[in-house]
Amino acid sequence: MITKVQSFMQQHKIIEQEKYIRRCIQLAMMGKESASPNPPVGAVIVHKGVILGEGYHLSKGNPHAEVNAIASVKEDSLLFDSTLYVSLEPCSHYGSTPPCAELIIKKGIPRVVVGCIDPSSKVQGKGIALLRKAGVEVQVGVLEKECQWLIREFILSNQKRRPYVYLKWAESQDGFLDRKRSDGRAEVLSTELTNLYVHQRRSFSDAILVGRNTALLDNPTLTTRGWEGKNSIRIVLDRNLKLPSSLHLFTDGGTTWVVTEKKMADREKYISLSFDSTFWSSLLEELYLRGVQRLLVEGGAYTHATLLSSEYWDEADVEISKKKLGQGVAAPCFTQFSKRIYYTLFGEQFVKYYRWVDDDLLTKSI
Repeated sequence: MITKVQSFMQQHKIIEQEKYIRRCIQLAMMGKESASPNPPVGAVIVHKGVILGEGYHLSKGNPHAEVNAIASVKEDSLLFDSTLYVSLEPCSHYGSTPPCAELIIKKGIPRVVVGCIDPSSKVQGKGIALLRKAGVEVQVGVLEKECQWLIREFILSNQKRRPYVYLKWAESQDGFLDRKRSDGRAEVLSTELTNLYVHQRRSFSDAILVGRNTALLDNPTLTTRGWEGKNSIRIVLDRNLKLPSSLHLFTDGGTTWVVTEKKMADREKYISLSFDSTFWSSLLEELYLRGVQRLLVEGGAYTHATLLSSEYWDEADVEISKKKLGQGVAAPCFTQFSKRIYYTLFGEQFVKYYRWVDDDLLTKSI
């Protein structure tokens, strides 16, 4: 029978573990912009209630979160009585860096608390097994869903062999993307604040995709100029290669991939596909093979509509402007989506978040 004291101690232990895993998640977010195609991971080393070291994974080829956390500890002797908290299972294989599980064993860390298991086939429980075999006490599943949500792009990409697809657009209060036009300036529906949010989204993305009409009418750069971070690969759909070579996408020195139905010899610049019922599945698989894990789709109406109907999307950010246009290009409609819609207020404008991915899918997939 569990006494009140034992129950209190167990509850206190859970609270402590969750506190440090939450800190791991905070640290992991510091590398979210640059970690792809690796997952963002954070690690914390605690000795008798005091944080000795912290670390996160910055980018592929750089040390993992656990390595950085261990390296930040000034007195190695304290590691022999410390607990390592990490949002994702330590790796057990040699890749761009040596296995983190072996380093943990070598350093004599006796306890490890893991947020969630690594879903990749190279790890998937092997790191935990290696630690336990060496006598390390390992606990798994503290804030598991939160840790899985942190790496949802990595999980889905490994599971379905395609990028995690974000949709983004702004629409008027009466449901239009823009006035109908053959050229000229687009109707401005975003604010300075929501533009910052879009540029932050771009910094988190490996690639940004637009359709032919959006490229032709808006002549966008699709850069991350409003937020600190890298510029992503630009992808434009141009079935018959009729876009003018003078567009910013082709002249500003950034990387642009053109998706076309024509057979092109230059496979670094062009992706040749049939524009038929298999288009999205074929394109997303090709992007996966090219290392794209997070894809942001910014338009236009037809591109969004076909993606919505194909079900090859995972999240959508829809900015609702206070403007009314009365007529124009109708915004895409959500015929089906997950049970949850979230609302966030950016200044005076709402952004709706739609989720197609089931919240339970992440747990079931591992």
